[in-house]
Amino acid sequence: MQTFKTIMPYLKKSYRHILGGIFVLILVDIVQLITPKIMQYAIDNIQQRSIDNVGLIKIALIIIALAFAVMILRFFWRMLIIGNSHRIEKGMRQDFYDHLLSLSQNYFNKSKIGDLMAYATNDLHSVRMLFGMGLIAAMDIVLMTVASFSFMVSIDFKLTLLAIIPMPFLSITITYFGRKMHRRFAKVQAAFASMSGRIQESISGIRIIKAFSQEKSELEKVDEVSMEYVNQNISMAKIAGFFHPFQGFVISCSMIITLYFGGRATIRGDITIGGFIAFFQYLGMMVWPMIAIGWIVDMYQRGTASLKRLNKIFDAVPEIDDSQANHNITKLEGKIDIKDLTFRYEDDLPLIFKDISVCIDSGKTLAIVGPTGCGKTSLIELMVRIYNPPKNTIFIDDYELYRIPLKVLRRDMVLVPQDIFLFSETIANNIRLGNPDATMEEVYEAAKIANVYEDIMEFDHQFETVVGERGLTLSGGQKQRVAIARALLTDPQILILDDALSAVDTKTERHILRRLIATREGKTTIIIAHRISSIQHADKIIVLDDMVIKEHGTHDSLIRTGGIYADLHEKQRIRARLEDEEEVQS
Repeated sequence: MQTFKTIMPYLKKSYRHILGGIFVLILVDIVQLITPKIMQYAIDNIQQRSIDNVGLIKIALIIIALAFAVMILRFFWRMLIIGNSHRIEKGMRQDFYDHLLSLSQNYFNKSKIGDLMAYATNDLHSVRMLFGMGLIAAMDIVLMTVASFSFMVSIDFKLTLLAIIPMPFLSITITYFGRKMHRRFAKVQAAFASMSGRIQESISGIRIIKAFSQEKSELEKVDEVSMEYVNQNISMAKIAGFFHPFQGFVISCSMIITLYFGGRATIRGDITIGGFIAFFQYLGMMVWPMIAIGWIVDMYQRGTASLKRLNKIFDAVPEIDDSQANHNITKLEGKIDIKDLTFRYEDDLPLIFKDISVCIDSGKTLAIVGPTGCGKTSLIELMVRIYNPPKNTIFIDDYELYRIPLKVLRRDMVLVPQDIFLFSETIANNIRLGNPDATMEEVYEAAKIANVYEDIMEFDHQFETVVGERGLTLSGGQKQRVAIARALLTDPQILILDDALSAVDTKTERHILRRLIATREGKTTIIIAHRISSIQHADKIIVLDDMVIKEHGTHDSLIRTGGIYADLHEKQRIRARLEDEEEVQS
């Protein structure tokens, strides 16, 4: 039952549809089981010449009415059970996505997007088939087998025993091959996930592949995972290729036994011709359950293998949660205090920070500089709880970080990351992402502050221009400025720019930051930048290096100190002067 723990709530919620479908299915089977008896009655009476034309017409009309009833009833059980299976699939997919949204960044660092896509498509499809057609077939097997067997016994007990002699061989085969199918299908799903991941990665990086002329190499990689998927499916098909024909062989043996011994009994007069034909029809009705057993075994193994894979996702516990939150906290002012922060991502990984402390008052601007890999991005990711910091190390408005509800934290503290992601939507909708109710005037104003308004107005469709996936139709600088406009539109109390203007020139960067600081007066801003000229206005600047804060102060005080910051500033001045001279010479 542990395998079905994820699906049980959906089954309980939709039990009325399931029970209604089963009830209608029983009615269908009853109607189908009546038909052979009517045929037996008609044939026996024809043989005895005890029925006239009117009687035959009545019987024909009854059979037509029964066939029409079966047609109508089958429509309803399909709507009830198969329709319900689609609703279950939709509900599971929604909850699957909701659960993924609740998981921390660390989970996605260790997972492949292709695998998650396979779970959301192929695995959920297998579960739907199990609780759609699989459920119908399972119920039909039980009902038709018991009822057909009972009618066969009522016609001739001995002939029934002879007809079911081959059946135990079928049970043994089902048990043996069912286990093999389960293991093989798990490998098929794993191969599908691997193939999906490789193809998704190749398509996402198509521009890089073309830039480095790696089409052939990438094609070989895709071909390799595709062949593995083919091989796993062939391995699965080999089992089915023996299992299903063996079913047909067993059924044929049963038919031959019935034909031989039932024919002899009819010749002797032990069974009427009508009884023999009805017996054969009931045996034919038992054939469907025997065939369906193989089908059910296949769907069951596929469905349970997929459920086990899905259970692993649903069992993943979010590292970032509100378990310690104080829900009376509804707003942030912007004071940030970091005290003796020591952090590493995993126990076996090196330290990122060692006993660092810094404080910034509400409404002030903090700049963070340092060499590549010193932990600038890690520090702000801890502030916004993309990763969990050690307890009692980060405080906002004197509240310990874990006490602040995530909804409040993510609403009032907005991060513009290095890696900009834009959706394949209009520019206006991308800017409105955090504030869907914003007016176009507000969108325009945010774009103007981010210095991207003029660029957008040059497009044919202006703000209604649809950007490609991940914003590929925009330049790097345009993407960064659209992302800044998106953050500004939410008007957060704390805004963090993680090297978010690295793709624009120095002059544009300075212009944007000047307008941004003026607009955000009284609100906290944190800026990570490599250009010293862009952060000279900051109220406090810290220099991160070698796990600690090596220097801190204002721009002027750090220049006077003559340390790392001053050295970096001087190097950038020389570089800028050389670039200006090169421009003049050219």
